[in-house]
Amino acid sequence: MQALDAIDRHGSFAAAAAALYRVPSAISYTINQLESDLGIAVFDRSGHRAVLTPAGRLLLDEGRRILVATRELGAAARRLADHWEPELRLAVDGLVAPERIWPVVAQFGAAHPSINVRVLEETLGGTWEALVDDRADLAIGIAEPPAVAGLGRRMFDAVAWTFCCSPTHALAQHGSPLTEDDLRTHRAVVVADSARELSPRNAHLLDGQPRLTVASMRAKLDTLERGLGVGYLPTGWAEPALARRRLVAPIMAAPRPTLATYLLWRKGKPGRALHWFIERLSSSAGPSVPIP
Repeated sequence: MQALDAIDRHGSFAAAAAALYRVPSAISYTINQLESDLGIAVFDRSGHRAVLTPAGRLLLDEGRRILVATRELGAAARRLADHWEPELRLAVDGLVAPERIWPVVAQFGAAHPSINVRVLEETLGGTWEALVDDRADLAIGIAEPPAVAGLGRRMFDAVAWTFCCSPTHALAQHGSPLTEDDLRTHRAVVVADSARELSPRNAHLLDGQPRLTVASMRAKLDTLERGLGVGYLPTGWAEPALARRRLVAPIMAAPRPTLATYLLWRKGKPGRALHWFIERLSSSAGPSVPIP
């Protein structure tokens, strides 16, 4: 396949031989042996220059796929031997703003273009569950992680909150700081817990407040912009919409406190790709801390 590819790319048996550091007779022998083994004519030699037959062209096109796959397989084996995983799976909680995660993924892709990255979008218990169920290698943005042996942990971000509504919503014209009683009669937009097996969790809901439940933080942002409800957004999600005046942030009488979030992963021998992401995503909180 290498000889056939070289002949086609370089235009002659002699040029192919030079490119492969072989003598021309060795290239001719290789092609003759290929034709004999397959029982077909790979080249039409009736003219002054050998030309690929249709069967030879098919062989070359498919053979190039084999050459690429062979090179990729060898490279993957070398990466694995050097402790680089062939794929890394990230479970990203809905609290994490896109601007926090995608630039890091882009940096990794530029540095390691052959390693696959799979990103799972999860919420609340679903982010934790993805790690426990071995659907993810690294969980990003988990708040209040349970104490489980065998997991590594680092501080990720302190998530600040902004209460938001559409500029056309009734609460946007409220003249004084909003209290819980002010909010209770207005529909809250909430993101559903994505856990499959764990009991679903709800965060910061008021008793008796009507709600609109959506599947993702992006959907929540969209519904808030459309005036379908009100609610808190992580500030990283809210800032672009506030800057474009698609949302406003009424003053709250009792603002929601910031929330510490963590990176979690299974301990043992983490691969180099996992270590790369841990180092890039960690806050300046210090070294990794095993969960007791």
